[in-house]
Amino acid sequence: MVSVKVSAAKPTALARDLPTFITFEKPVEEHTVHDLKKAITAKHPRFHASRQKLTLKGDTKPLSDSATLKDAGVVDGSEVTVKDLGPQIGWRTVFLIEYVGPLIIHPLIYHFPKLFYGGPVQHSVLQKYVYAAVLLHFFKRELETVFVHRFSHGTMPFLNVFKNSGHYHILSGVLLAYSVYSPTFAATSPYIRGTIRENPNFLWSCLAVWLFAELSNLHAHVTLRNLRPPGTTARAIPRGYGFALVSCPNYFFETVSWTVIAVMTGSYAAWLFLVVSTYQMAVWAVKKHRNYKKEFGKAYPANRKAMFPFIL
Repeated sequence: MVSVKVSAAKPTALARDLPTFITFEKPVEEHTVHDLKKAITAKHPRFHASRQKLTLKGDTKPLSDSATLKDAGVVDGSEVTVKDLGPQIGWRTVFLIEYVGPLIIHPLIYHFPKLFYGGPVQHSVLQKYVYAAVLLHFFKRELETVFVHRFSHGTMPFLNVFKNSGHYHILSGVLLAYSVYSPTFAATSPYIRGTIRENPNFLWSCLAVWLFAELSNLHAHVTLRNLRPPGTTARAIPRGYGFALVSCPNYFFETVSWTVIAVMTGSYAAWLFLVVSTYQMAVWAVKKHRNYKKEFGKAYPANRKAMFPFIL
């Protein structure tokens, strides 16, 4: 029998009687950290495992759910500290909320110009193409969220949904739609008439690059999905199309896709979203690249960059 003392990092109304003791019949090699969390939940039903952060007493490093108690350093008589992370929400749910915003906002502004500009807008070919591209992009993201992505973390703090959604709902939603579907980009506007932005060769060339980037992004997501068996957080070295030069080709192709929209329109909103999103993806890419190298060591391809081939 194994006995583990569980104390609270801070008092929580969800588990008022902490510290308490959790006992297991089997040895520590046969139980995981997640099993310990479930045992805490069994004693305190409102204190869900997703809200719990477990650390060894006197340490700040969180214990991995998939680690055995032995590998986590938990033995008979050990004490662990549990912290309440607050209300949680699933990553998949957050992604769905993030991407649905532009799918609602763009049609509203595109189809009801009188509400936003005070009069009708004769949409140019450019506006029609951008409208289709944006909707297809976010519809693709919704489908990927449901059918492709496998998440290494089940939940995140509930309040994060507002911060994460703001990026898409405001920058690529309200700001981009209000700018691109405005009379400035209309068929009769001097910004469009007689310029490259109504040239079919230019527009179709841009759309061809956009489609290449979107399909390449999807291919990278499918490759990553196939590396992780269902129901696990296992990681492996990604290889194949897109991964020869960078660790995160999905971010690279995403950047290419939004660069096309910015070049096609010249809109300040498109360029702003491109800069902000590229910076954020670069931060994520560098972190993931560093984690790959740390986890796989010399087995990880030394010539790969994080996100941009030969550069970063």
